[in-house]
Amino acid sequence: MPEIVPGRPEALKGSAAAAVLLMLFDEDEAAQILSRLEPDEVRQLGYAMYDVQDVEPEEVNEALDHFVNKAKKRTTIGYGATRHIRGAMTKALGEERAETILARITPPTRSTQLEMLKWMDAKEIATLIEAEHPQIMAIVLAHLEAPVAADVLQLLPVEYQEEIVYRIATLGPVSNEALEDLENLLLRGPVNKQGAASQRGGTGEAAAIMNNVRKDSEQRIMKAVAKRDKMIAQTIEEEMFVFDNLIDMDDKNLGTLMRTIDSSVLVVALKGANDMLKAKIFSCMSARAAQAIADEIEERGPIRLAEVIDAQKLIIATARRMADAGTIMLGGKGNDFV
Repeated sequence: MPEIVPGRPEALKGSAAAAVLLMLFDEDEAAQILSRLEPDEVRQLGYAMYDVQDVEPEEVNEALDHFVNKAKKRTTIGYGATRHIRGAMTKALGEERAETILARITPPTRSTQLEMLKWMDAKEIATLIEAEHPQIMAIVLAHLEAPVAADVLQLLPVEYQEEIVYRIATLGPVSNEALEDLENLLLRGPVNKQGAASQRGGTGEAAAIMNNVRKDSEQRIMKAVAKRDKMIAQTIEEEMFVFDNLIDMDDKNLGTLMRTIDSSVLVVALKGANDMLKAKIFSCMSARAAQAIADEIEERGPIRLAEVIDAQKLIIATARRMADAGTIMLGGKGNDFV
């Protein structure tokens, strides 16, 4: 058993094992692997490589065994698939015929310059776009992960925030030409003009971003959006907190909510819920009440999906009213609650 080094995982698995393997490659090979990883993965792997730089031989063997066992369960199909398919087609059909076929069957691709934004922190992105048109800001935020987009949004001028959220919610397909102009503007890099329009944004994207902003910012922005377009604001709010999000509530608040819901409504709503959410809700009720609801769900025959959705919306509307009144808190934003 190798000696446990303070600060190192007890077993060389996960990022520690990956770090050991990466350090066995030469620089060029390691670079090829790192180039295929996401920014967070590169950072995590970088930390791990420093942690395991004094690794013992036994631990190297352990990491290799772990890798071999993992590899046996996987295939490499898809790795370098584009090059393999192009090569096979060319050898089989000749270059001219192969190009004709590939032009028809190759999935559309487009420039990935905007993907470079993933490597930047929120402050850098906000600085990059703060002087641009709100439409450009909206497109950029729509291409970020929701938590990062929320951080960027809150760093942008307050007077633009409502406009940006509205534009994200109403963003239709963005043509490649528009994206290419945007990429040239932001990153000053070469672009590829292949591919069809890109669909990003929508009320779901806006809701995901708003779910990650501070509560005071959310209230201010949503109030402004509602003044501009009540229907859009309502749709965003509906998608910000849905029935499945009840599982994020703590037992006390969920129990308080459940005591206000009529059992007939709860039976219908839970008919379409997943087992984890059912268990969570039942755990906040008395054993007798939970069993009665479970029995009624079993006894009920098929229920129209529309009825289930209506019942779930009724519960969510009740939860929102209670949250607005301060009776309960709906979790899901780190240290912020509503």
